[in-house]
Amino acid sequence: MKLFAALLLLIIVAMVAKNIFLGFRTQTPADYAKAGPAFSIKKHLSGEILSEGLIFGPTGKMTNSFVARMVGNWEGDVGTLTEDFTYSNGRKQSRKWFLKLGDDNSFTATADDIIGEARGVVSGSTISIEYTIILPEEAGGHTLTVTDWLYLTESGVIMNRSELRKFGIKVAELVATMRPDPAAQ
Repeated sequence: MKLFAALLLLIIVAMVAKNIFLGFRTQTPADYAKAGPAFSIKKHLSGEILSEGLIFGPTGKMTNSFVARMVGNWEGDVGTLTEDFTYSNGRKQSRKWFLKLGDDNSFTATADDIIGEARGVVSGSTISIEYTIILPEEAGGHTLTVTDWLYLTESGVIMNRSELRKFGIKVAELVATMRPDPAAQ
């Protein structure tokens, strides 16, 4: 029995160490500072944008997919990003982000379902954002912390990967593409 408990403890320690030292959240904006193409938040999050994505639950299985139509507008260093989601389960959701660029490639953002301010950094070909979100009641109403990364590809498509956590435990992951909406051109 002692051998089983020691083995179980070793497995738990190894899993925690992997997440701390090798996981998604260990990347930093500095890792991408010299990566190109350069992500311009005002350029790449402007106009009509089409996003298509998948949401994975805590077991790693896809739980939902979505199509989102977005519109980004900027006046100087202040912008809005309106998102209208249609999920594969028929649910619809809208969100409007209010963005403000800061110094040193930083920015803040707010939205109705975000607690406080989201804080982000533009670095090389990436944007990283961290925030706390309250899910709609029909999605459980949970309060989750989000680590959100957007990666600009050479073709101009943005790849979005997000981890959503509760009490530090990953409960969902989102993977999506964002690109200029072909229907708007």
